[in-house]
Amino acid sequence: MPQSLRRIQLTLTIIFLTGLLAFPVSASAAPPIRIQMIGDSTMATYKNPPKDRPDMTGWGQIFDAYFTDEVIILNRAASGRSSSSFIREGRWKKALKEKPDYLFIQFGHNDCPGKGDRETDPATTYQQYLKQYIDEARAANIKPILVTPMTRRRFENGQIITILRPYADAMLKVGKEKNVPVIDLHQKSVALFNQLGDAGSNDFSPSKSDRTHFSRKGALEIARLVAEEIPATVPKLKPYLKQPTPKKD
Repeated sequence: MPQSLRRIQLTLTIIFLTGLLAFPVSASAAPPIRIQMIGDSTMATYKNPPKDRPDMTGWGQIFDAYFTDEVIILNRAASGRSSSSFIREGRWKKALKEKPDYLFIQFGHNDCPGKGDRETDPATTYQQYLKQYIDEARAANIKPILVTPMTRRRFENGQIITILRPYADAMLKVGKEKNVPVIDLHQKSVALFNQLGDAGSNDFSPSKSDRTHFSRKGALEIARLVAEEIPATVPKLKPYLKQPTPKKD
């Protein structure tokens, strides 16, 4: 090969390598992943919301707003389900077959006293069901992430009152025992609502009487609380988050 041709090839190679260094691999080059979500009505997707609450939105419904296009959200949360009934109805078995990469688990609202056969005890059965989700997810090579149930918007003397803290504490306990990441959405939501107050968070609800579920604005803010914890709690998901975090509506 002539010396001049070799010089041209070497020059082209240097230009090509320089171009690669000038444009490093970005987060968008990360391999696509699938995130599945299981939980109750606060997380669920509402394709046909109630007529009296047309803006009702689950935080899982709009969770993808905080991720890049390399993430597919599989929201399998269902209204009215508890940690026990989701399994008993066969929903968990069906969800497992999808074999997502990550699994976000949030139950508690329908596990509370007064929910009939859906009720669980935070000291015993609730933890047992959470461990079942974790063990069976891991057996299927799915990475579980626990999310404590957010508080309802119920105030007394200007401060949030909640009956869900025992379930949040139980979930934190299970997370520590099983070495599973836990996002304490309960604590974060209590802090947020106490900061905003009843009037300041009024538009987070889909109606004046509904203090459990969320409007689209409320759901986006709850989802934000979860997304903000991901870099520290599940660092491998950080490259998939939009930067900066989208502003609320």
